[in-house]
Amino acid sequence: MRKVVLYIAMSLDGYIADGTGGVGFLTGDGSEPDHPGSYASFLSTVDTIVMGHTTYHQLTTELSPDQWVYEGKETYVLTSRALPSTDEVIFTKEPMENLLDRLKGEEGQDIWICGGASVVSQAMNFIDRFCITVVPVILGDGISLFGKRMQEIPLELISILKYNGMVDLMYERRT
Repeated sequence: MRKVVLYIAMSLDGYIADGTGGVGFLTGDGSEPDHPGSYASFLSTVDTIVMGHTTYHQLTTELSPDQWVYEGKETYVLTSRALPSTDEVIFTKEPMENLLDRLKGEEGQDIWICGGASVVSQAMNFIDRFCITVVPVILGDGISLFGKRMQEIPLELISILKYNGMVDLMYERRT
């Protein structure tokens, strides 16, 4: 069965964006600028992406305005806005629980919870694997990855990858 995977980067103090929503800090320390990191290999394991409208908007207006970066991947953008879908980008008001239940039941590769924080929060009970890159910076303020959680989620450390001053931590839910 397909897994739901959170793959995201955060500052050492747990922020996925700075106080203005910026992500310019999501770089390494420059010590290994040619290291490929884990992104390309991760991306090859997913065929479906779930994100919120803010993340979609940031991708299409700031980070990659001239080209859709997830070509060939089916992308669901959770939004209350009535926007026209395309072959690859589906705008939906479908509740997270229904969407992920449906997607997990379909054939395919893993499902990537891409962001942002609200989408992560809505998907928490469905995430099977947490792949978190810790970036070597302390922001002091910003958009928190997890916010305040009422329920403990026990995890098992699966792997660690260190490169360019960053650390990729991969956890799976303990059963």
